[in-house]
Amino acid sequence: MKIAFVITRSDTVGGAHIHVRDLAVALSRTGHQVKVFVGQRGYFTDVLRSSGVLFHTLRFLRREISPLNDIKAVLELKRALSGYRPDLVACHSSKAGWLGRIAARMAGLPAVFTAHGWAFTEGVPPIRRVIYRWAELLAASFARKIITVSESDRQLAIEYGIAKPSELVTVWNGIPDFAAQKFPEQSLQPVKLMMVARLDAQKNHIDLLRALAGLQHFDWSLDLVGDGPFEQNVRDVAASLGIERRVNFMGIQNNVPCLLPTAQIFVLISNWEGLPLSILEAMQAGLPVVATDVGGVCEALRDKETGFLVPPRDIKTLRARLAELLGNEELRKRMGLAGRLRYEEHFTLDRMVEETLAVYREVLGESVWER
Repeated sequence: MKIAFVITRSDTVGGAHIHVRDLAVALSRTGHQVKVFVGQRGYFTDVLRSSGVLFHTLRFLRREISPLNDIKAVLELKRALSGYRPDLVACHSSKAGWLGRIAARMAGLPAVFTAHGWAFTEGVPPIRRVIYRWAELLAASFARKIITVSESDRQLAIEYGIAKPSELVTVWNGIPDFAAQKFPEQSLQPVKLMMVARLDAQKNHIDLLRALAGLQHFDWSLDLVGDGPFEQNVRDVAASLGIERRVNFMGIQNNVPCLLPTAQIFVLISNWEGLPLSILEAMQAGLPVVATDVGGVCEALRDKETGFLVPPRDIKTLRARLAELLGNEELRKRMGLAGRLRYEEHFTLDRMVEETLAVYREVLGESVWER
């Protein structure tokens, strides 16, 4: 099968980028032809190159909404797809999802869209929610199938009338297994917490800092992996709370699986999510997880079993849950092991690839599948 993946930007790497890379690598290894079409060059194209994945950069495909530029992006992408002539166009992320589906239709190619968390979900600013909902309503008919990475997102799409239930398929995210690496050593002090997330509006690093500021009687440190436009604000808040010496800003890291076993607790505090890969990576590494109960997070994390779910913007509960883990080494071990077992049962890359290919097969039929 010949597949074109389309994703918006190269200047950063988020969950959707890792999803595309892992899927592209896995499909290439099983004999499929894969190329990634992505906006401009940047960190992500370096990741693709180092992974041996072919890519095509697009000058006009950018995250910002600009009618004139977006029209140019559609035409540019249509020409590129017509030249590549894939059997299927698989679009990822909101902006590439809209423009990619339109370009595929213009090129006479079937398209599948994967939603990595809807941009009209609870927690997104109200005006953006309205705009993104109408955009998804208009673009939905240009895809043969829509894959959601959580059942929560599938139900949200049905509730908002984005597509018919039969056109929506849930395929949970999956990640490669790095089990050969050692598991976290829970007896180490200080207890290291880690959050892997872009510092932008989707995440809520500030609430995490405020919760930890009330736990200074515990011996802990915090590693923040990722960058983004909110970094200086987060640094300023850490300083104002008097915990800046305990917080390490690590920037973008290309070795997250190696970093995770150096921590004892994983944290992801968010305003909205789909099914975040970072939680799956933490579970795969044997870490207990404390995360905000938004989107499909509860489909991965089992409350009081593999970690703790906390309500959005509830600093008091977040602080209490962190205190339980900081003060109980055995609890951290037990939850980390339970998370590892849950990863093995439900969130492997092989399972995700198999289920994704089943969707592609349904869209294309046996003749193309067997090429």
